[in-house]
Amino acid sequence: MEDKIKVSGTAVVILNWNGKHYLEMFLPKLLKSVERMNAAGGERYGHSEVIVADNASSDGSMEMMAEKFPYTKTIVFDRNYGFTGGYNRAYERIDCKYFLLINSDIDVPEQWLGPLAECMEADPACGICAPKLHSWQDKEMFEYAGAAGGYIDRFGYPFCRGRIMKKLEKDTGQYDTETNVFWATGACLMVRSSVWQELGGLDERFFAHMEEIDMCWRAQLAGWKVRIVPSSTVYHIGGGTLPQNSPWKLYLNFRNNLLMLDNNLAMTYALGMSPEKAVREAQRTIFVRMLLDGGAAAVYFLTLRFKYFKAVVKAHKDFRRLRKHRGAEAVSDYIRQIQAEGKAPAVTGLYNGWMIPRAVLGIRIKL
Repeated sequence: MEDKIKVSGTAVVILNWNGKHYLEMFLPKLLKSVERMNAAGGERYGHSEVIVADNASSDGSMEMMAEKFPYTKTIVFDRNYGFTGGYNRAYERIDCKYFLLINSDIDVPEQWLGPLAECMEADPACGICAPKLHSWQDKEMFEYAGAAGGYIDRFGYPFCRGRIMKKLEKDTGQYDTETNVFWATGACLMVRSSVWQELGGLDERFFAHMEEIDMCWRAQLAGWKVRIVPSSTVYHIGGGTLPQNSPWKLYLNFRNNLLMLDNNLAMTYALGMSPEKAVREAQRTIFVRMLLDGGAAAVYFLTLRFKYFKAVVKAHKDFRRLRKHRGAEAVSDYIRQIQAEGKAPAVTGLYNGWMIPRAVLGIRIKL
């Protein structure tokens, strides 16, 4: 077994899959920013390091790394393990204080990493934190993938501060107060190493999409905070791996949304009711969500978008195959465990309504 890469501070890990062009564009600035962070705050935050983990790229990414960035550490996998499997395997090879996931298509300013490390150092209860995410194409606008941190409605539909559905806001400082959120984007996400280990990393059933929302939810159920640090901002191109109109992406989003609800909803309800009732409520909510998905599938069918229709049908079929069927006994075990550990989890950012009709009508969602 290969020796672990030891990083006393933050391991800044790019998970690359055929992203040679983005690495050439953005890696130099990322390396320079981390070097300056080490020079300015190395003693306080530990030595940080950039590592590129590669999911069996076929575009010459690793050959380019060897030629242009020979001193940057790389981890090369034998096949594409997806976002979840790739980052889980990368973490197994790294010993660090903080584990930072960052997409290859992100442009960073000079002072972006320090505020994130400072957030972690200042509050031991913060398990996950992230910067604001702006559009690289229009740097005053928030970006689709995560904006200024996210919330979720009662049926599992995620939305962001700064972006609801496809409507993006201009950043005028309206989200410049550091705050706890329900989820932060995996495009740029710092996780305390001990929290990653406690949670078992990302759920590999997801492969890609919504896995970071699931992890943020599980972190909160374990008693950790998820926070947005607005003093740090990064710029994201977005859509670098899968286009927005991809049936495969649609399939992942529908399937993984249901898996996420199955993972966490009953335990969340159990924080305020009996485990038996919590399981019933969770099952009812998931059933309603599947009906709503069925409505979306019907629209795809009637508008002759048959690939999208088939993606939703397959997502539901695979959800039924992959779900854990968490019952009252498992939920009771969770409650007993947090009580024994003296924890009082609080899940922040749950909107007790359905956000889609409000968003369509332009009604502001207040939490």
